[in-house]
Amino acid sequence: MDDDRNPDHREPETKEPEEPEEPDNLRLVHLLRAVTVEFGLRQADFAARNGMHPTDVRALICLLDAARAAEPATAGLLGARLGLNSAGTTAVIDRLERLGHVARIRDDHDRRRILLRVEPAAIRLGREFFGPLIDGVLQVLDSFDPAERETVRRFLTATHTVFTSEPRP
Repeated sequence: MDDDRNPDHREPETKEPEEPEEPDNLRLVHLLRAVTVEFGLRQADFAARNGMHPTDVRALICLLDAARAAEPATAGLLGARLGLNSAGTTAVIDRLERLGHVARIRDDHDRRRILLRVEPAAIRLGREFFGPLIDGVLQVLDSFDPAERETVRRFLTATHTVFTSEPRP
């Protein structure tokens, strides 16, 4: 049987449909996610180098944030911020206290209440590790004018509100 097709004839190439370009806003969300993933990896590195669990590092951050906001740092506050039950919170505090990173101190205003304080040595340890990263971010921010920094602040504040207002699963 004769094949009247041209042996040199090739089927026209079909191009894969191009993915639609990602919307600008979604690119920003993905960029924010990439930054948070990288920050989480750096926290895990810091934890591993210093004999801590990643939750311990998050606990230190929570306690430092509370101190900056002049909030009394109690076990209850720490547990709520980390999403831990009381046994888990106590385990984290015990680990950090054993490592010399946190001290339990009596509240001067209510002697029944125990407050948590990050020790100066832990702050120095964190500065040694995270200081160059923080300095790099500060240099980036220095290149922005005040209006741009305010826009970044508004975006990050609103984004933080979205995450903190959504109940955790």
